[in-house]
Amino acid sequence: MKVVIAIDSFKGSMSSMEAGNAAKAGIERACAADIIVKPLADGGEGTTEALVEGLGGEYVRLEVTGPLGEKVCAKYGILPDKRTAVLEMAEAAGIILVKGEELNPHIATTYGVGEMILDAVKRGCREFIIGIGGSATSEGGTGMLEALGYKFLNAQGDSIAPGIQELDQIAGIDNTRVPEELKECHFRIACDVKNPLCGENGAVYVYGPQKGVKEEEKQMLDERMKHFADKTQEFTGRDYRMAKGAGAAGGLGFAFLSYLPNVELKSGIDIVLDAIQLEQEVKDADIVITGEGRLDSQTAMGKVPVGVARLAKKYGAKVVAFAGGVTKDAGVCNAAGIDAFFPIIRGVTTLDEAMVPENAKENMELAAEQVFRVLGTGLKGFVCK
Repeated sequence: MKVVIAIDSFKGSMSSMEAGNAAKAGIERACAADIIVKPLADGGEGTTEALVEGLGGEYVRLEVTGPLGEKVCAKYGILPDKRTAVLEMAEAAGIILVKGEELNPHIATTYGVGEMILDAVKRGCREFIIGIGGSATSEGGTGMLEALGYKFLNAQGDSIAPGIQELDQIAGIDNTRVPEELKECHFRIACDVKNPLCGENGAVYVYGPQKGVKEEEKQMLDERMKHFADKTQEFTGRDYRMAKGAGAAGGLGFAFLSYLPNVELKSGIDIVLDAIQLEQEVKDADIVITGEGRLDSQTAMGKVPVGVARLAKKYGAKVVAFAGGVTKDAGVCNAAGIDAFFPIIRGVTTLDEAMVPENAKENMELAAEQVFRVLGTGLKGFVCK
């Protein structure tokens, strides 16, 4: 019998692969089975780590331009094929890099994201998986594009200042310095945001306030974004301002769609499931194991474990989920494809104690063992130990 394990990270205690391997160890103590462990993430924080460590890739570390123009140390991953780079834009332009009182949407830039992409291109990468959640920026991705060789020029022929502060001064766009290699690249952008670039549902109005945009600035800054969209349409002949996801990461989604070739904006979980080739493994699986740190009603609304469950049910596999904690409303997860779920905590404990990595791994291992001792007694092909 075959068991496939794909568990999201338990943030602060176990990575995706650590959780999966702990579950595997427990199952092996209970039953004899063919067990496959796959990394899992939702396209946001932790995706690079999950795919690099789970698929046997390597990290690249480099110094890039941070959101406020400072130098920051960023990392991305290159998968074993040596052609696929996995990036998180937050490494270079994330809001986590800026102290609350220093947030400044007027100058915040995605330039460092472009530097990361360019570095990967120079290393031979042509396939990109990029998570664009958690940005500190609202400049339509112009910083990233400038790092890739585009120039946004004012009426005097000078480059505009970083950030959103001079988007309304764009008079011309120059692409003569863009590397030819970019035409060979394919970008899969993990984006679960559906907002357009402009308007009351756009990047500035909806996400600007958390990045420092004041209420009285919204209309002015949105007008600057519209000007950028107008000039982009003049230059490219295409208009993506109303596309779903164009407003993601302060308009970074718009920049990808408008200026880069072969771009797909897709749900993060769908991109990851494709990258780890999970469907190929679950086609003949009897049981699929998934989970996350906290299982609740929000899980059933499309989070990682439900994405795994949906795929497993396509092929008739049973689905079991493990979680650090389970809320009273988590029962809706059963209707979403998870046949049964179990908290791994074994007794009264503090949150800090439960999140100690050694404790979390032991709890996962023991929980998986006991569940599979029950499953193994009733499933054909399982040999209990």
